[in-house]
Amino acid sequence: MNQTDNQKAKSIDIMLADSNPLVLSALSEIIDRDPRFSLVATSATAEGFLGTVMRVPVQIGIIDWNLPALGGAKLIEVLRDQASAPRIVVYAEGVSDLPRLAMTAGAAAFAPRSSSAEVLLETCVDVSNGKMVFPFLDVRELQSDPIHQLSRKERVMLEALSKGLTNRELSKELSISTNTVKFHLSNLYEKLSVKNRAQAIAFYYSSRLALEREDPGQET
Repeated sequence: MNQTDNQKAKSIDIMLADSNPLVLSALSEIIDRDPRFSLVATSATAEGFLGTVMRVPVQIGIIDWNLPALGGAKLIEVLRDQASAPRIVVYAEGVSDLPRLAMTAGAAAFAPRSSSAEVLLETCVDVSNGKMVFPFLDVRELQSDPIHQLSRKERVMLEALSKGLTNRELSKELSISTNTVKFHLSNLYEKLSVKNRAQAIAFYYSSRLALEREDPGQET
């Protein structure tokens, strides 16, 4: 195997999604020129990105937060349940609370558009090595909160559980079998480090109260 083949074998597979055709074209060219990466595909929509990465697994996905039509947050939420999903780098305007929102949704990193292309590429390298990269944010706080480690299905289960539903009612509410309910509950208890549904419900409400204190304007 020659040096070029070695570089290709070690390169980081990336898919890029951005609603701006100029940004999509410019970033594609930059990534293509960098031997550290292999650009697998591009898309202008969240649905296009999702459809491609489900067929062709990649290591890193670079996405615009405002991708039509799902949007970045929903796209990341859907990907959380996929075993072979890429780690997501959100590339967007670093305004307001967007980096924290991206981190909460489950992204692995945030790179502001105001930074250089090299910053974005270095961020992708860091993410491929298992790091979380969020400028000006302390990722340790999020990583220590078990709520943010739940899959989308587990979050839905926890919210339904908070209504005081029985296993049979949960089965009907979520359109799954009672055995599947028990399976998800077991995983839920383990991730939250609780022993029963009462403790899980208490954890849910204490987490909501903490979030409301942090952001009083959030809808309940």
